[in-house]
Order: sequence, then structure tokens, then C-alpha cells
Amino acid sequence: MKKVLLFAAFAAFAMTSVNAQDDSSGFAKSDIFMTGTVGFNSASAGDVDTSSMDVSPSIGYMMTDNLSINASLSFGSMDDGSDVDMSSTGFGVGATYFMAPTSKFSMNVSAGLGYRTDSVGDVDVNTLSFAVSPGFNYWIADSWGLVANIAALSYTSSEVDVEGAEAATGFGLNLDLSDINFGMVYKF
Repeated sequence: MKKVLLFAAFAAFAMTSVNAQDDSSGFAKSDIFMTGTVGFNSASAGDVDTSSMDVSPSIGYMMTDNLSINASLSFGSMDDGSDVDMSSTGFGVGATYFMAPTSKFSMNVSAGLGYRTDSVGDVDVNTLSFAVSPGFNYWIADSWGLVANIAALSYTSSEVDVEGAEAATGFGLNLDLSDINFGMVYKF
């Protein structure tokens, strides 16, 4: 019984500490924040070794207490041991609506428009995309937070940059584990 009371006292103290931090965590109007992703993959199949790297920084500005506008860049490269260069560059703009922006834990919904060019040797593939994605923020300190996007409703239109090429379009609703993205956010 003594252990149960000690645990209950500790839990009450911890909840008081979390509630005290709620006032200084989260977003407010005019906040500027930065987030992004960095990825590296390496694979081997027989005699072929493949590696790829992606960097996608993003910056946001809180227009109101609940709504931010965001801008992002993306850079990527892939090496499969051949003499063909493979790279990608892109940019995007979007907006995010935060359900409870001043709370330590907050849900959000993001919508964004992006443009990317994937280059394989002398051939470019240009892709225009639109996506809506729900997510979560959890503040671990006043300026640092963890972010996660859990799904995506998306539309893409890709076209090879050669004479007479037709666009390939796609529409998707991805609710599986392949569309969960984790990252960090830093609030200035």
C-alpha cells in the first residue's frame, strides 16, 4: 500500500510539472520555427551496392495562434555504382492548422503543394504534388519538439521532360506504416 501511495504522489507531482510547462510550450502568433528531415539508405543486391541521401529543410511562420505557413526545399542523390548521375531537387509551400497550439501535445493537419525534379543522366522527370496529412506535435522543451505525420491523402502529376511525353497522374490515401514520418521542430 505504501508503494501505491508513493506512486500516486509521484504521478500527481509529474502531472503538475507537465501542466506548469504547458504555458511556455507550443506555438503562438508570430513564432518562427524550423523542421526537416535527413535520410540515408544503403542496400546491396549481389554485386550492386546502392546508396541514397535526402535532405529536406523547412521553415514556418505562425500567422495566427493556430495557423502557420511553411516553405521547404529538398535535395537528394543516389549512387548505384554506374556512371549515370541520379539526383533530385524540389521545393514546396503549405499551411498547417494546429488544434491546440499552446499545449505540450497537439494534433495538426497540414496541406502542401510541391514541385520536384528527378534527374537520371540527361533525363528529367518533373512532378507536381498536393498532399493533406494529419500529425502530432509533442514539446520536450520550450523550443524543441517532436513531430509525426501519420498518413497522407495525395495527388501527383509526373512528366518526363522529352518531346511528346504525357503526364502520369496518381491519387492515393495512405494509412499504413509506410507513411509515418518522424522529425524534430525548433522554435526560435
